[in-house]
Amino acid sequence: MARILVIEDDVTTAREIATELTAHGHEVAQVHDGQAALDMAMREPFDAITLDRMLPGMDGLVLVERLRERRVLLPVLMISALSDVDDRIAGLRAGGDDYLIKPFASNEMAMRVEVLLRRRQQSSESAILRVGGIELDLIRRKVRVEGEPVRLLHMEFRLLEFLARNAGDVVSRRIIFEQVWGYYFDPGANLINVHIGRLRKKLDRPDKPSAIVTVKGEGYRLDAV
Repeated sequence: MARILVIEDDVTTAREIATELTAHGHEVAQVHDGQAALDMAMREPFDAITLDRMLPGMDGLVLVERLRERRVLLPVLMISALSDVDDRIAGLRAGGDDYLIKPFASNEMAMRVEVLLRRRQQSSESAILRVGGIELDLIRRKVRVEGEPVRLLHMEFRLLEFLARNAGDVVSRRIIFEQVWGYYFDPGANLINVHIGRLRKKLDRPDKPSAIVTVKGEGYRLDAV
């Protein structure tokens, strides 16, 4: 089951969309105003959006542009009576993932949503890094250890991601410093030691050896434990 946000100012059309999506097993929330839709999409978790082009409060093109600016990457099915090629191109260029012209068949609309959800699932799966019991979601920037969420600071996540991409290999402090922090290695810098220590405290479990191994004189290695 997915959670879908239906953004449509025509109450009858919104009800038809919601009824069809609900019949396909999805949970649906409706909103009829552009600004209210932006606020809801930023505040609550959804899996996909159906979006009318012509909305009070904020035009659909502006709305999807603002969502993308705020890194809301949910798939968006734009629905509009504007059927010219230029209109469709404008909708896709603004950030829409698909464009459906009114009037439409409800089952086609639902199938297009299903396709977008499937693509998102495939994209999410390809953006997951797993090393042993550690799982990194590269899109949501979240980490789980043995299924439990672990909160990392920005640079801690970047360091762990670099180690995970090179799991099983020893990476030197110089390479870590230059690839994660982005500037030339300073042998006297203590940044790496501090961040490795913080990561170990957050990732290590009492019944297992540390996943981050110090290889004396060479660097660090992330192991599957």
